[in-house]
Amino acid sequence: MKKIYRLVLTSYLGPMFMTFFIIIFILMMNFVWRYIDELVGKGLDAAVIVELIFYATINMIPMGLPLAILLATIMTMGNLGENYELLAMKSAGMSLPKIMRPLFIVIGLISVGSFFIVNDLVPYANRKMFSIIYDIKQQNQALEFQDGLFFNGIDNMSIRVEKQDPETHLLTNVLIYDNRASNGNMTTTIADSGYIRLSDDKKYLLVTLYNGETYEQTRNNQWYNQSTLRHHKFERQDGKIPMDGFSFERSDENMFSGNSQTKDINELQTDIDSLDMLVGNLTTTAYTPLLREQIFSKDPDAVAPTDTLEIDRSRKVHTAFIIDSIPALNARQKDKIWSSALQSARNSRNMFSFDESTSKEALNQLYRSKNEWHRKLALPVSILIFFLLGAPLGAIIRRGGLGMPMVISVIFFVIYYVISISGEKLAKEGTWSSLLGMWISSIVLAPLAAFLTHKATNDSALLDVDWYIGRIKHYQERFEAKLPKKWQRKIAARRERAAAKQEAKRAKHRAKMEQKRAAQGN
Repeated sequence: MKKIYRLVLTSYLGPMFMTFFIIIFILMMNFVWRYIDELVGKGLDAAVIVELIFYATINMIPMGLPLAILLATIMTMGNLGENYELLAMKSAGMSLPKIMRPLFIVIGLISVGSFFIVNDLVPYANRKMFSIIYDIKQQNQALEFQDGLFFNGIDNMSIRVEKQDPETHLLTNVLIYDNRASNGNMTTTIADSGYIRLSDDKKYLLVTLYNGETYEQTRNNQWYNQSTLRHHKFERQDGKIPMDGFSFERSDENMFSGNSQTKDINELQTDIDSLDMLVGNLTTTAYTPLLREQIFSKDPDAVAPTDTLEIDRSRKVHTAFIIDSIPALNARQKDKIWSSALQSARNSRNMFSFDESTSKEALNQLYRSKNEWHRKLALPVSILIFFLLGAPLGAIIRRGGLGMPMVISVIFFVIYYVISISGEKLAKEGTWSSLLGMWISSIVLAPLAAFLTHKATNDSALLDVDWYIGRIKHYQERFEAKLPKKWQRKIAARRERAAAKQEAKRAKHRAKMEQKRAAQGN
């Protein structure tokens, strides 16, 4: 028994690690493709890029692990079935659940470990990854000049060079437009040659120009018709311009600790409790200030306390009396009253819009926190479900390798992914509860996994193509038996002609093979 369990484990662990790393590599390439524009052309150190890819790889584990489990399980059971090893185990009296017993232990350990990964490791990696991406986006492009093109990577400055020597980095025919002056003055510099580079700490732009001219346009209060142009020549001009954004500066990762993706389940639970109270308070108290301070600002007694929110009936009569007395006023008084009412209505609308946006933002944060809380618990369960899908599928189809298992795995994973994304979207919008939205994929696939496990345990020919062909022929014969004799004779004659043609082809092929053997023998 131990040898059989060792055989099953060794057959499973190899494909599992292989498929996991292949899937993570594919997901990683997708991540790199998304951020390729941010990474290229900024002179980043290799250590920064490697660090970003490392933390992004950790972030890909919750998506890649279930698919790897499914694919590896189908491959393992398919290989055992294709090599008749699974049949030999069943002939020895072992049931399919007993054969998969060591795999159940391995998958159980992986499921428990996946919870700690998604709860502790992934939030930490997300904080690091978000911080690095933010720092990369804040950094300007590297100082690289192209012949004949303007470089606009510096704020309020454009630099054009006609040619750059690739070895000495000498620039020829340099043109610089400088608009950095706060008073609006513009400086244009032309030089025959020079050097422009960043300092070692990338905080200053070091400019050295030879044989050039400088034009400075000075503007005053009447710049549109009066301006002053200054001009001077130089043989050598040195400049040191302060620069920001060229050095890669690391920001504090705690800036991103407020994101729900960077918190563990305990922090999410604390946020959910706080946001529940906040949303409840905003919902119940949003209308009382609106009524008391805006609509009934002249008559605050018309609004009852917050706990009842009922308007006194006597105040309604008083208000009705005031409205009925409006026709007795003159035009100026009516205009004053209508203007005051219009201003109160506008203020009320603005106040209500502010309260509504505050409540909506708090509600969105609550939905995101609940979704992340359920996501951390749904991952271990999805791993178990994918294992229970892959094991019976591999035992039924009895095909190893990467071909058929890959096709089936991708189909089931796409179904799982589409259902998960749809449920998460509805949960974010508040249409569904977070419990239903984040668990809908497991709810849909769990009965299918139980059904396939039952069929595989009973040696069902659920995916056996020959079994389906035999059943189709059986029903076809039963259908033809009920047809009239005339139609049966036509069908029989057609089959005989087809069989004769097939036999003629086979005879012709045999004759060719015999001629070939005879030619080889001679």
